[in-house]
Amino acid sequence: MKPTQPLHKNTQSKTQRLANRASELSRQLFFTRIGLIIVSGLLISLLLVLALSVYVTQRPISSLTEPMLVELPRGGSAKAMAAKLHQAGVLEQPQAFVWYVRLKQQAHLLKPGEFNIDPAWSFDELMQVLVEGRNVSYPFTLVPGETWSQVRVKLAELPKITLETDPLKWQTLEQSLQGGLEGWLLPESYHYHKGDTDFMLARRALDAMQQALNTEWANRDGGLPLKTPYEALILASIIEKETGVAHERHQVAGVFVRRLQKRMRLQTDPTVIYGMGERYQGRLRSQDLRELTPYNTYRINGLPPTPIAMPSRESIHAALHPDDSDSLYFVAKGNGEHYFSSNLLDHNRAVRRYILNQPY
Repeated sequence: MKPTQPLHKNTQSKTQRLANRASELSRQLFFTRIGLIIVSGLLISLLLVLALSVYVTQRPISSLTEPMLVELPRGGSAKAMAAKLHQAGVLEQPQAFVWYVRLKQQAHLLKPGEFNIDPAWSFDELMQVLVEGRNVSYPFTLVPGETWSQVRVKLAELPKITLETDPLKWQTLEQSLQGGLEGWLLPESYHYHKGDTDFMLARRALDAMQQALNTEWANRDGGLPLKTPYEALILASIIEKETGVAHERHQVAGVFVRRLQKRMRLQTDPTVIYGMGERYQGRLRSQDLRELTPYNTYRINGLPPTPIAMPSRESIHAALHPDDSDSLYFVAKGNGEHYFSSNLLDHNRAVRRYILNQPY
């Protein structure tokens, strides 16, 4: 038989194990508490950082009360742009803004140009404006009936426009168009940015005219004595110069279309004036009407060789959709409107009444 172990030794061993276990649990609890404290601290710190970032990024970018025009040059980094905005007084936390756009992975997308910066914007709103390149724009209006020489002067005098000094660009553009640029710029309102060139604006108006003319030509009336869209452009320019009254455009177009169909000369004063150029001093004389020039429709048959002005969409539409009356003549009534006649006798009576102030 094996000798029996003493009872007090078993009891002592069990007590020791319990003590060791209690000590281990105590240490584990201690480190758990330390871990919880550390995690809690990190969470609190993270929340504080997040709260601070939200406060910084959502608050107004400046304490100014009025928007300010700021120009950001080309080639500038996000840091350089932020510094420029800070220098102008519209961005009080430039470093924080740089951090924000880098965090959003938008720093390389910020665009240069003139911007009207609102100090009430947040970081996100400012970033979106710079990323989208919402530059300050300036208006420019082409007036129906203006000539290319008049438009060229207006373009050169626009504020903050850059003049295209390469004559080859202009020459190439004009040579690509039948008759040069006369008539080819659509009279509408346009917008440009600082640094845009006069050539860019002309090109934009040309593209608009080509699109408008092609659309109108594709939907023209049948049976017109016009062979090409360019002939429609020429006729539209004459209509534009003959009347400024909207409801008369189709009537004037009808007179010219019927004259072309009957091989009658157009006999329209604006073409004579255009052909005279700078020699015209505000009054047409009988000798001017007799002078043979490529544009004197009292002396030449058919249309002049080029447009005589920039026609509006409405005049182009009228040229391709003339009225179907029998009028062949018209004379100014002195109030902006015209009197239309279907025969020479009635027309001469209207001339005596409205031009010569004689009894009808």
